[in-house]
Amino acid sequence: MKISKKEALEWFEYLADVPVDAKEVFEECEDIIRSTQRQIERSYLNEIAEIQSKIDGLKDMKGRTYYVGKKEKFPPGCISCLFGDGLGGVRKTHTCNLTCEFCYYHDSLDSVEPIPEDMWDIGEELYEPEDIDLLLSIQKKPSGIAYVYLEPFMEIEKYYDVVKKFSDAGVHQHMYTNGTLCTDDNLKKLAEAGLDEIRFNLNATDTSDQVIEAMRIARKYFKWVGIETPMTPKFYEDFMAKKEEILAIGLDYMNCAELHLGTDNLNNYMGEDFYTYRNGYMSPLWSRKVTLKFMETAVKENWDMLIHDCSNHTKYAREINKMKNSGQFGSHTYVSEFDRPLISAFLPILENENFKFLDSTPLPAKYKLENCKEYLGEILEDFSFDDEIYEGFEG
Repeated sequence: MKISKKEALEWFEYLADVPVDAKEVFEECEDIIRSTQRQIERSYLNEIAEIQSKIDGLKDMKGRTYYVGKKEKFPPGCISCLFGDGLGGVRKTHTCNLTCEFCYYHDSLDSVEPIPEDMWDIGEELYEPEDIDLLLSIQKKPSGIAYVYLEPFMEIEKYYDVVKKFSDAGVHQHMYTNGTLCTDDNLKKLAEAGLDEIRFNLNATDTSDQVIEAMRIARKYFKWVGIETPMTPKFYEDFMAKKEEILAIGLDYMNCAELHLGTDNLNNYMGEDFYTYRNGYMSPLWSRKVTLKFMETAVKENWDMLIHDCSNHTKYAREINKMKNSGQFGSHTYVSEFDRPLISAFLPILENENFKFLDSTPLPAKYKLENCKEYLGEILEDFSFDDEIYEGFEG
């Protein structure tokens, strides 16, 4: 079913005033909600495709992701993620020394439960370091693992022995960091322990000179050094202001992560124009456009650094790849970060006169708002609720 933008706005204005706990109303209107989100998605992705068509040398990895630059610089951690065993996360640290507005844990940083002392979260199960040898001897060796979750350099000395265990087993390893706690000493020790690849979230510090220097130091020790950071318009400006310094380091790649929103960071972006990819991740429209702007600039100026479009589509492919051995064709783990419709979050894009739907197919008569109000009103009359009306997302 399709819906015109005018009717979508009428419906969403109506539903925005419905108490969020009135689940039966939202269930009755599921077709309307999904049709609207799908129309937004189709229109936005059509715009993205038009921009992509104008980027010279745009390449794809079997339809799973896009990049510009030399293929040999495509990060092996991403190859593992998209073609190997998926993104195998290893977690230890539960804190961070920064509070970035785009952080997926922004609103819960103070309440993240620590991993028990001397234990590690591997595959969402807890293991002691000595268990890793047993794990590797029993289960299939992963194509790669990633040290994820907040800032590992908060306690980097705990990582060396675990990194060495996986290195001795021949597992490719990459780590994410904001770079502010990196030193020549700890970077060298990580490399000596066997970490293959390190990725800097340059946006976390507004492209600070301190982190640029950390990347320069890392280049001395690691085979693979790159940037991985959520794409925002400000980051593009900050990067371009220091472009020559950054490119002179000789980085291998920049993974341009499309910013997706969850319960802990959505409040920082309410009021922006959003879309939802395949009923999964929700993102501001400008994020992937920043990626494509980086690609256009890199091609035009012939940067010796691969630019990777780590988009919602890429993450969709990642989650499908993760389930390739499940035995059930079509299974995947790509889902929404939210457990309920975020009606008010989509009002800005529906009110934006510059955003057009690809078509304006009117709704069938039985789905028109004026023909449904009486029935929905009866449901609301039977619904017991307080006076708190859902006017936006508040965590």
